Amino acid sequence: MDDATVVYVHGNGNKVRKELLKAQWDTALFGTDMGAASRMAYWAPVRYDTPLPDHRPDPLSGGPPPVRETPDPAAAPRTPEEFIEQTLREARRKAGPALGSRSARAGEEELAHWLAKMTYSAETLGRAEDAAPAAAPPDLAEALPLPLFLRAPVFELLVKLTFEDVYAYFFGGVGEAMREVVRGELAGVRDGPLVVLGHSLGSVIAYEVLREERRDVTLLVSVGCPLGITEVQDVLPLPPAVPAGVAAWSNVSDLRDLVALDHWLRPEYGPPGLVTDHLVRNDSDNHHGITEYLRSAPVQQGLRTVFGRVASDPAE
Repeated sequence: MDDATVVYVHGNGNKVRKELLKAQWDTALFGTDMGAASRMAYWAPVRYDTPLPDHRPDPLSGGPPPVRETPDPAAAPRTPEEFIEQTLREARRKAGPALGSRSARAGEEELAHWLAKMTYSAETLGRAEDAAPAAAPPDLAEALPLPLFLRAPVFELLVKLTFEDVYAYFFGGVGEAMREVVRGELAGVRDGPLVVLGHSLGSVIAYEVLREERRDVTLLVSVGCPLGITEVQDVLPLPPAVPAGVAAWSNVSDLRDLVALDHWLRPEYGPPGLVTDHLVRNDSDNHHGITEYLRSAPVQQGLRTVFGRVASDPAE
């Protein structure tokens, strides 16, 4: 439809500049620049001072992790439990405002449970995907100085930065500023069918904005979304429900995606019949990459019903 609009809400971590990020999503989803038919709710400046360089791949969108020095075994966490504690401590430091109320402290405990689940899942997934080549000695893993979790930097980075941004969103005093970015993009949308597409934390931000104020949305799409996770639901201010005005909600995830540990929104987000959960293969390095999600069959087919065109023609 010529009058349709899609509003993107990007996920965790710093990003390239707004115009380039929008162009990347347009290309992955439609194969072309969509001009005014697409808008990017670009909240990264709320958390990060300067954008990523144009040429640098985004590690939280499935690109390779940044090159880093070999960690000092004496300083690095030796176990997943030590990593969990370090990540929580760093999130508290970066978030700024201290947790004051009892309910806020309870919410932090809930998110800490999610951090632990992501970490242990990363350890398990890393064990499966980081297996030594057949030609290597069978005891290679035991010979390395760091625990397996820290030898899988794509998982370490995904867990660490995802948790820090989500923690800042709920407890760091920046949640309202992030939501205001989404409100601003929605306010600029012309009349016509509207799609809202959120990735990772972006799906949480978009969901909360649509819960706060009614907006007629033809299709809500969440990819790599943590809204099915009990610990995340417990820190939402309103009970789980499909936002009023949303005609259909498509939730897409990969079973290996650490951010979307619970892949089923349909049982908890009523009224019945509006949410459809889809499992797809996301073969980016961390199984959370936005490009792979945008090219997946459920996302492409959902957008075709609204726009009449997409980047590819995936099989069922």
